[in-house]
Amino acid sequence: MTRIAIDYTPAIRQQAGIGRIIRGQIEALLASDHPYELCLFVVGPVTSAQRHHAPRPLYTTPISERAMIRLWHRLNMPLPRVDWFTGGPIDLFHATDFVLAPHGAKRAALTVHDLAFHFFPDAAMPSLHHYLNVVVPRSVRRADHIIADSTHTAHDLQEVWNVPASKLSVVQGAVDHLHFRPVTDTARLAAVRTRYGVGDDPYILSISRLEPRKNHVRLIEAFHQARQEANLPHKLIIGGRKGWLYDEIFAKVAELRLQDQVHFCGFVAEEDLPALYSAADFVAYPSLYEGFGLPIVEALACGTPVLTGDNSCLPEAAGPGAVYVNALDVESIAAGLVRLATDRALAAQLSSAGRIHAAQFTWERSAAQLLEAYQKTLST
Repeated sequence: MTRIAIDYTPAIRQQAGIGRIIRGQIEALLASDHPYELCLFVVGPVTSAQRHHAPRPLYTTPISERAMIRLWHRLNMPLPRVDWFTGGPIDLFHATDFVLAPHGAKRAALTVHDLAFHFFPDAAMPSLHHYLNVVVPRSVRRADHIIADSTHTAHDLQEVWNVPASKLSVVQGAVDHLHFRPVTDTARLAAVRTRYGVGDDPYILSISRLEPRKNHVRLIEAFHQARQEANLPHKLIIGGRKGWLYDEIFAKVAELRLQDQVHFCGFVAEEDLPALYSAADFVAYPSLYEGFGLPIVEALACGTPVLTGDNSCLPEAAGPGAVYVNALDVESIAAGLVRLATDRALAAQLSSAGRIHAAQFTWERSAAQLLEAYQKTLST
C-alpha cells in the first residue's frame, strides 16, 4: 500500500488560519475513502493533551522544532530525514507549511499558502523576510508538486517562480457548516458579547492577527472618517493575537482618540466565532494580500456580510457576499464602511448571497482536492 506522511506540525502548533486549515483538511482526508496509508508527522515533542486530541498514527521527533528548523532550513543540512521518524519507508511526503524538510520519500508535495513575504517585504520582520525568501523558493524547486490555497496563489507561483501549471494544484480551505452558521440564540449571543467586552452597541468586526499586512491602521483611519461623515453608532471590534510590528495600530487609535470606539478583544476561541460573527453588523477584512481568507468564508457561512479588498484571493473567498474596496485607499474603505452600515437592504442581499457562496467550501471538497493533488504527485 502506498504510504503517505503528512506534516501535521502546524495543526498542532498553530491556532489561527493555517493551523485550522491543515487540521480541517487532514481530518476530512482521514475520514474519506482513499487507497493510501496515512501517517501524521510532527516536528518536535508533543504534550499528552496534544497527542490525545490529534488523529492517529502520530509520529514525532525527539529534537525540538526550533532545533530541527535550524538544521534543515537555516543550515540547509540533509539530515535527519522525515522517514527516520515515521515507522518505515514513505512513498510521498506532504510538507504543509511553506518549507520542505529532507524527507527520504520517493515524491514530495509542498503547500505554499501565499506569497505575502514576496509582495509585502516590509510587512514582516527583516529576519523572517530573509529566511522565507531563501527557504521557500528552494523548497519549491525541490518539491515534485506544489499545492496552493487559492487559484490566485497558484497564479502568483507561476508568475514569480515560473512554476509550471502541470506542477500545481489548488486545494482550498473550508469551514465546518455545522459549526459556522447563523446564531440566533439570544443567551449565547449575549454571553459572547460579555466574554469579549463588546457591549450592547452595534459593531463592525475585524478578525485577524495584528500585523501590517492585515491593514488595521488604514481600517482604523477609515472607521474614524466614516463615523465623522455618517455619524455611525458602531464600534469597531478587533479580534486576534498580537503578531509583529503592531505598535502603529495602537498608536493610531490613541492619535484619533478612538479608545472608546475601538475595542481589542484578543484571541477569539473557535467555539465563540459563530456568535461573534452573527452579532456583528458586518465583518471588515481589508487585507493587503491573502492566500485564502478563512475569516471571510466563516463570516459568510454565519450570514454576516463582508467588506474586503479587491486584491489577491479575496474575491475568490467572498464572491457575491462582499462590498469590495481598494485596500490601499482609506477613502475607499471609509465609503465601503458607510455603505454597509447604512444600507440594510444591501446588507441583507449580501448575507443571502454570501451564505450560498460559502456553502461550496466544505472540508469534504477540500479533502477530495487534496487526494487529487496526491495522485498527481505520485504520478510525476
